[in-house]
Amino acid sequence: MVFTKEELIKLINDADAVVIGAGAGLSSAAGFEYGGKTFMDNFKYMYDEYGYQDMYSAGFHDFDTEEEKWAYWSKMIYLNRYKFGAKDLYKRLLKLVLNKDYFVITTNVDHQFQLAGFDKTRLFYMQGDYGLFQCSKPCSKETYDNKEYVLKMVEQIKDNKIPSSLIPKCPKCGRVMTTNLRCDDTFVEDIGWHNAKHRYDEFILKNKDKKILFLELGVGFSTPVWIKYPFMQMTYQNKNAKYICIDYSNPYVPNEIKNQSYSVKDNIEKYI
Repeated sequence: MVFTKEELIKLINDADAVVIGAGAGLSSAAGFEYGGKTFMDNFKYMYDEYGYQDMYSAGFHDFDTEEEKWAYWSKMIYLNRYKFGAKDLYKRLLKLVLNKDYFVITTNVDHQFQLAGFDKTRLFYMQGDYGLFQCSKPCSKETYDNKEYVLKMVEQIKDNKIPSSLIPKCPKCGRVMTTNLRCDDTFVEDIGWHNAKHRYDEFILKNKDKKILFLELGVGFSTPVWIKYPFMQMTYQNKNAKYICIDYSNPYVPNEIKNQSYSVKDNIEKYI
């Protein structure tokens, strides 16, 4: 049976609650490009000097100086967090669930859900946010809005470096700050993170036996423990639940929940 947008809308309308699980594939479908022309237009020097071909890989580069590092990272954050507003795909997704009891859990860090108008009390950005800094060797569980830092750095990049005076420092201990992104055990889960997790857990508990729809969009197998596996397990535990996985690369569904699931290997934008 061919899965259609009309069928997705019907499943959403029939559900008591909808949980959206979003991965990198959703932002890619919305138009974000980490490689290709976007990378070469903005970071050709990273290709010429080091051979990188996308922003994600280049972000792991061991820069010689903080001035070089922050020239790269400020521009990368600016392009993916501040330069553009909400993408149309996210706005259309909101329209599908606006009148439903919904919650969003996402590994994306580009803030697109909030920019598109999703209720921020129904969002759990569990991998962090491009818009936040934290102490590089966390002296506290605090994070800091970085827009002012980032815009100043981007404005003053010269020869792929920023002025030393703009290197972001922790206001508590004076160490150099870093991005609030989950890449190792120094990731800061601040009070906002814990509050969002609590609201998500409460939402799941409230709807655990109801007709709940788990809508997974663009979630791959790089970190399946955060969204994919829990969605599958919760579907298995609730005979009233439905699970939809839309992903261009690998929309896998285990046999145990096939009768409750839809596996769609296609472009997300065709269904939203």
